[in-house]
Amino acid sequence: MDANIQAAAAKLVRRLKEGNHSLTLAESCTGGLLASTLTDIAGASSWFKKSWITYANDAKVKELGVDEDELASKGAVSAQVAIMMAKGALERAGADFAISVTGIAGPTNEGSKKPIGTVYVGIASEKWANALRTQIGGTRAENKAGFVYFALLTAMKCWDDAMVRTKEREEEQLNAIEEAIRLEAEREAERERRDQEAREKAPWQDEAWSEEKEGEDIGHEVEWAEGEE
Repeated sequence: MDANIQAAAAKLVRRLKEGNHSLTLAESCTGGLLASTLTDIAGASSWFKKSWITYANDAKVKELGVDEDELASKGAVSAQVAIMMAKGALERAGADFAISVTGIAGPTNEGSKKPIGTVYVGIASEKWANALRTQIGGTRAENKAGFVYFALLTAMKCWDDAMVRTKEREEEQLNAIEEAIRLEAEREAERERRDQEAREKAPWQDEAWSEEKEGEDIGHEVEWAEGEE
């Protein structure tokens, strides 16, 4: 196996293991080569769930839930179908991430308008899904190997992009919380300032009604005249 493919597979597996994530696959044109490449790495049972090889269109529909109308209108080799394959595998396997591969390995394009060597790789998680396209020129075997390499690189790129977006959202949420706390503190300080001004302008509000004033005679004795009741 090509050293670049092995290195890319090892990098992807390292990320899965570090995050304690699981992976599932849905392959078409690669015929299980991606699954074989990844499971060549020891300890795959700890992160690899299962995989599908849905070469025929009806298998994509039956096994992965690909929409027949979308398949007919966009074709099997398309971003839409790649994403639906990945999502279908993800849901059925109960994995954290899914990779799908659909393309034209050659030597003919079997009536497709897309050129030989075209491939779409789909990546999906519970929160996001994406698909990327490339075109490779070579023999059928070379194209299949190239598709696997592209799938591994695409998975890592989409993963990195998603992690960046997640971090940005977390930072935005944290900033929003901090801003809300700051504004509330400012409002509280303003309320305290207004209350203080009100007390200074109307000091009588703080005095008790029972307070005796200097020089006043409150509660003096009453003398009753004799014979009065």
